[in-house]
Formats: sequence, structure tokens, C-alpha cells
Amino acid sequence: MDLKKYRAMAEKLVAEMTLEEAAGQLTYQAPAIGRLGVPAYNWWNEALHGVARAGTATVFPQAIALAASFDPAMLETVADAIAAEGRAKYNAFAAEDDRTIYKGLTYWSPNVNIFRDPRWGRGQETYGEDPYLTAELGKAFVRGLQGKGEHYKAVACAKHFAVHSGPEALRHEFDAAASPKDMAETYLYAFEQLVRAGVGGVMGAYNRLNGEPCCAHTFLQKKLREWGFEGYFTSDCWAIADFHEHHKVTRTAPESAALALKNGCDLNCGNVYLQLLIALQEGLVTEEEIRRACVHLMTIRYALGMGQRTEYDAIGYGEVESKAHLRLARTAAEKAAVLLENDGILPLGKKFGGTIAVIGPAAASESALYGNYCGTGSACVTLLEGVRKEFPSAHILYAKGSHLFKDADEDVAAEGDKRSEAVICAKQADVVLLCVGLDATMEGEEGCAPNFGVSGDKKDLNLPPCQMRLVEAVLAVGKPTVVVQTSGSSIVTGAEGRANAVLQAWYPGERGGEAIARILSGRAEAGGRLPVTFYKSCDDLPAFTDYSMQNRTYTNYAGEPLYAFGHGLSYTSFRICDAVLKRRSLRVTVENIGRRSGETVLQVCRKIENPLAERNGRLVGFQRVALKKGEKKCVKVPLSPDWLRLVGEDGGAAAWNGLMTLTVSDGGNAEPFVLRCMVADGEEGEKK
Repeated sequence: MDLKKYRAMAEKLVAEMTLEEAAGQLTYQAPAIGRLGVPAYNWWNEALHGVARAGTATVFPQAIALAASFDPAMLETVADAIAAEGRAKYNAFAAEDDRTIYKGLTYWSPNVNIFRDPRWGRGQETYGEDPYLTAELGKAFVRGLQGKGEHYKAVACAKHFAVHSGPEALRHEFDAAASPKDMAETYLYAFEQLVRAGVGGVMGAYNRLNGEPCCAHTFLQKKLREWGFEGYFTSDCWAIADFHEHHKVTRTAPESAALALKNGCDLNCGNVYLQLLIALQEGLVTEEEIRRACVHLMTIRYALGMGQRTEYDAIGYGEVESKAHLRLARTAAEKAAVLLENDGILPLGKKFGGTIAVIGPAAASESALYGNYCGTGSACVTLLEGVRKEFPSAHILYAKGSHLFKDADEDVAAEGDKRSEAVICAKQADVVLLCVGLDATMEGEEGCAPNFGVSGDKKDLNLPPCQMRLVEAVLAVGKPTVVVQTSGSSIVTGAEGRANAVLQAWYPGERGGEAIARILSGRAEAGGRLPVTFYKSCDDLPAFTDYSMQNRTYTNYAGEPLYAFGHGLSYTSFRICDAVLKRRSLRVTVENIGRRSGETVLQVCRKIENPLAERNGRLVGFQRVALKKGEKKCVKVPLSPDWLRLVGEDGGAAAWNGLMTLTVSDGGNAEPFVLRCMVADGEEGEKK
């Protein structure tokens, strides 16, 4: 969007404000200025996977699940639906003069931090561990949320800028040390792409980066200017108070306010900017700096339609949890689910008429559908409810089996009080659906997930011991068993290589139970691929506080993963027949050689024989493709604009010559197709 018109309107408005009025607009709870026709506005709102914390709204699959779809077009459609519900709620709230928190149109999403360590509780909010995948999905979310009209439909905000991914318990005082190469290659890549794509907002991180707090960081602000950022910059909530309370880079609140304002932070989510006039009196800031920040904020408000008629005014409350949005939530959950293992037991078939034992603490849990930063779904379908509906001819038995994390499920009960019931049900069953995993009380944000005192992060990758014991007891029965896992991250259940099938459901949203049941029956297919590496343990990973990319993520991990990045099985089989390099794309011929129609995700990985290159290569292209039984298709797979680029130790592009290998795979059983070509001075040459 071209903001010039709205910036001119903002400059005129701010010039008419008193200095006190302008300064008052720089906190997230901006008061009304009646004489100028400026209504009160609360900037704080969330829309990670649906309008959050503002009552009823469609709960789509969690962000990490949406990432597993490898489908930017679908993500754009989801974000457009979120924006429609957001506008519907905003229009209705404004009519009631309710302008409080979570009622505005500035959404602090998406989270495009890199999920570098599987212990990070907030990794579920991200699009995974790969910078290119994160950037492509993040741009799609921004396009969908902000719309293509004369005004913003809503405003997206890329967070948390930058080099932020735990530990949660240390975030208020932590100093992340990152090399120029790692920043350019990994941590800043998606932010640059979203800024260049026109994201309206950027949020600073809590931590310091190489000594400077991210909400007042000279290098990061310089990068935003280089990339052409024209939106607003906000602190994370109460992050500016951390300057003097925890980081100790300032002594007083006025000093902290001045440091942030002078270094590009327009909006304070918190109350430190209430000290700006004191900072002005102390000579720490200027009137011009206060008014400049206010202009940035008013530009966004005008672009949203403040004081004007907009093309979105007629969006009614009927958009909230509409039938179309609920269908989209189900489709998204189907495309997100990843079939990790399958010996042929799946699909069961819609007409399955035997006894199904549905076991586990995730089976009847709505919490297992949600993930963090969610709205309230009024049409939730749990895994158990989905199975009951999908298999009307089957006899369904249910046993909770264990608490989510406590040794006993009931108060004043013996350890493992629900385990024997699970074993009894398993013995009666023809097929066992073992539903285990985590929820947002066990992995999430500091202060929001009270999981064993680690502030939202995981101490290891194992299920809680009570669930591990349940898995062992049920597998010992020896019945055909399908494990359905709910989590926002890499987990180890103890069923790997032992169950007949393993299905990663993530936090699949309010229609997740329906989607998973349709996958189990075969009416739908698990369409996802892993956007993160699943590890066997975290014992051979670097320390959580180590931000170097050495031995991190699929690009540089030296060990053997449990399930690799990009992995995912289908109910049909594919063959990659040919691939031809066409400068900025590959023309890939793929054939469905299986017994049913299906979708796959073509993934192009680049590997360069050069000490500056990633150990294991890097994703440079991907494309979903749907094929009918027996169909062969030539598919264009776009490549990243910098697919030939090598990053030097100084963070700049490095000239190179040598052999490059491009491997095309589908993450499943298809034999990868390999191309090799010589590169001279960063330009492709002879291919073979």
C-alpha cells in the first residue's frame, strides 16, 4: 500500500495536536482527542491463527500447523478470513463504543522468528525452522490480513525483531549473541522479506542482541530503513521497562523512554512512555521526535480508515464463525496434519465396523485443539467427537488413560489411576487410537504456560512420564495402534517405530477432531510436511542459550533425526520423473503412481560444496501439487530470489565457484531427483 496520502493526513493532524496530546498517543491505550475527532484506540490485538482474546471467533490451526501445509495460497486465504472476522468484530464493537484491548485492527501477528531449538515453548507460534519457508508463509499472511483495497483491511505486525527464540525464563534480561552471517542468513531474512512486501508493523523483541536491547537497537533500525520500512514500530509488552529493570542499560524510566523513542520505537506496549514529557524536560528527547512517532501511528490509523468511509464498513457479524470459515478451518487442519509413519493400517475406511478404542488425554480435550493466542471456538470438535461422527458403524470405546502431566488423574487417587481402564479398552478393540501430546498449558509463553516451572519452554522432548507409561501399557496389549500426537513442537512418545501409524495433528483448531477423523477414514489425506526437525532427544543439541546456527536445524544438524524436516507420507505414491532448471525455477515432472488421488509437496534443496555453505543444504523452493490417480504433470517450482547466494562471515554476499546440487524430493517415499551444475561467480553454468 502507498502510504503517502495517509502520511500527509497524519502530518496535518499531528501538527494540530498539543505536545501533550501527541505524546499521549504513543502508548498502546491511546486516549481520544475529542476536539480533533480522534477516537480512543487500543493497539494491542492478536490474530496468530484467528482473532484472539476477543470472544467467539474461528480458531484455525496453530501457526506451526499452518506452516506444515507448505501452502502460501491457503495461508493467505486463512488470513483473509481472519481479517474479515476482525473487521466484523471491530465494526460491531465500535458501534457499542467498545474500544478496549483486543478490539482494534492492528494485529500483532505473524511471528516470524526462527524455531531454532525444539525446547522453545513459543515455537508453535512460528512457521518453523527454515527462513525461506517462514518468509513465504509470512508474506502470504500479510497479504491476506492487510488486503488489497484502498485501506488496510487489518494491519499485520512482524515479530519479534530480532534473534529471539527463548529461553522464555530469561527473555527480560537475556543478551542473544549472533554472528553477522547467522543474522543475515537466518534470523533477519524473513523480516526483510515481510518489510519489502509491505507489512504495516514490526514489533521489537524483549532480549538484547549483541549488547543492545532490541526495542532500541541501532543496527536493527538501520536495517529497517535500508529495507524501506514505512510502517510503525512497537515494543513488546513492558519490554521498555526491562531497559532499566533487567537489562540495566539505563537507570530510570525517562531514560528508557528516551532510548527507545530516539532509536525508532513509535509505540510503547506498556506505560514507560508516560514518562516522555519528563524525558523532554530533562533534555533526553525532542518535540520533533515525539511528533515524528505520532505521525507514524496516525498514518496507520488513517490507512485503516479513521474518520473515513471504507470498503469494509459493511462487513457484518455474520462473518464470525461462518460456515465457510469453519470449512476452511477443517481443510487447513487436513493440509497441516503430517503422517509420520504408516504400515498400511491407514486409511481405515469410512465403513469400518469394528471396535475402536479411543484412548489418551488429548482425545476429549478442547485444549488440545487450540494452542496459544487463540480465540474461543463455539463449534469445537474434539478428536473423540470426530471419530464418533466419522465411523457410525463402529463401536467406540473411550478411556482417558492418564492425566496430561500428573501421576494421577483424580484427586486422592493412586498413581496411574486411569491406565488399567485404557488397557481394558485396548484389549476389546480391533484398532486403538492413542491420542497423546501437549497443550498450551505445557508449552507456550513465559507466564502463560506453567509447565513444571520452566516458564513455557520444555525441559526435554519426551511426553510427561504419566503419558509415556500409558503409551507403554497400551502398546504392550499388541493391538493395531494408531498414535495421534498433539503438540506445537518436536516430541518423543516412545511409540516411534512400534505403532502401526503415527499422525502429527499439531494444535489443529476448532474443527481439528473432524479433520483428523476424516484422515483416519480416508475421506481426506494428511497433507502436511514437517516444517521443523523432530529430534530423538535434545542431548546432542547446543545449549538452549547458544544462538549460533552450528548443529542447529536441518541445515546444520550433525545427528540423525527422528523425523527429518520436510518429511510426510501420503496415502498414494508419487514418482519424480524429471527436473529442468530454468534460471529462477525448476520444471518438475511428477506422476501419481498410487491407487488414489492425492497431494504432495515438491521440495528443492540446494547444497553447495563450499565451507561457507550449510552442512546439509537449504530449502530454496517448494510447491504443493495435486494429482489424480495415474496423472502426470509438469509443475513449475519457483526458486528463492537468492537461491545462488552464499553469505560470508561478515553477513554480505560472498563470491563463489564450484559444484551445486539441487535435490527434488516430496518428503515421502518418492525417489529424489538430483541435478548438478557448475557455478562461476555466483552464476549457474553447465548442468548435468
